[in-house]
Amino acid sequence: MKSLGVIVEYNPFHNGHKFHLEQSKKATGADVVIAVMSGQFLQRGEPALVSKWTRTKMALINGIDIVVELPYAFATQKAEVFASGSISILSGMHCETVCFGSEQGNIGDFERTLTIMETKKQEYDLLVQTYSQEGYSFPKASSMAFTEITKNEMVLDLTQPNNILGYHYVKAIRDQNSPLQAFTIERKNAGYHDPDFNTSTIASATSIRKALFNHGGQIENVQQYVPEGTYHFLAHYQRQAGGFHRWEDYFHLLKYRILCSTPSELAAIYEVEEGLEHRLQQTMKESHSFEEFMTKLKTKRYTWTRLQRMCTHLLTNTKKDAMQRITSTKKSEYIRLLGMSKKGQSYLKHIKKDTTLPLLSKVSSLENVMLDMDIRATNTYAMKFPEPARGEWMQLEYSKPPIRYNEEKNIFLN
Repeated sequence: MKSLGVIVEYNPFHNGHKFHLEQSKKATGADVVIAVMSGQFLQRGEPALVSKWTRTKMALINGIDIVVELPYAFATQKAEVFASGSISILSGMHCETVCFGSEQGNIGDFERTLTIMETKKQEYDLLVQTYSQEGYSFPKASSMAFTEITKNEMVLDLTQPNNILGYHYVKAIRDQNSPLQAFTIERKNAGYHDPDFNTSTIASATSIRKALFNHGGQIENVQQYVPEGTYHFLAHYQRQAGGFHRWEDYFHLLKYRILCSTPSELAAIYEVEEGLEHRLQQTMKESHSFEEFMTKLKTKRYTWTRLQRMCTHLLTNTKKDAMQRITSTKKSEYIRLLGMSKKGQSYLKHIKKDTTLPLLSKVSSLENVMLDMDIRATNTYAMKFPEPARGEWMQLEYSKPPIRYNEEKNIFLN
């Protein structure tokens, strides 16, 4: 079976994702599709709208054959680390192709840009350092350096979020000597971060989440922008969990964490740098909501996303030394299986003996620092719920087997 990999968050799975999936299958001629999907917390440093188990069901019912989890250690990172961990998992599963959405829509542009960047790496690094010392955030300094060294070249627009991720996917493939072949599909209609609905059927995940939160959780407002299966699971999750997840649900925990820690304890957390521990405590004392806290904390030097990821690491008590140790190779240490179709199950049987990474169906089968972060992320995510539901959600991390989906009968078997 010819295999295709996609790297996703599905927060939630919407019509744009459906279009990308269909076009990716056409472009690659794939028989089976593997999704590497972020778990309970996402790359922008925020809790997923619904749990990874519900998003797995959304993926399977909409055409994905295998869903595996991108570990927290990669899922809550900048683009380079996020991409490296994802590519290492697809390579470990003997995936043949990977297809990503981009604003550019031409894979040759990614490959040419990567070659130019490799040639001018020393000049680029020096410029990034210079701009950073002038007080610019790392993403802004990187963008300015890139513009400077490529001003006479035909290259990618690396101000666009999907182009940035795509560039790092292609770079990770080359860095890891992976046999993966990369494809890209041009994104249509809604932009990645568009906050409002612009078309009749295609909308960004950002605008869908905004509509859900700004209108009292009325999911009817998003029905035309998501497939029927997604709509069903959103409605079911809302009833079961009492609502969707957002940062404000965890603000009281973050406040406790920051104000009841010493500055040295805060400084040990991943991404707390350059004396931010003092600013964190002072700002938190003056804030009454997460939105207010972030607005006051934000500076020219630190992007909202960077600070939000830092807050996620504070919430999950993720230490610098642990994160730096386990991500130094930029490769995952295992493959965590979340769900599969019948076709996906056949593919797994075919490759199981040849996988280069341990394939986990339950977390209890491996003791691992990287896996411990995933467990802490789930424990933190479950704090939204009252007891005894909170404990039951935590226990799912150990007790729940991979979800099985019979695509022929359109039923879930567990």
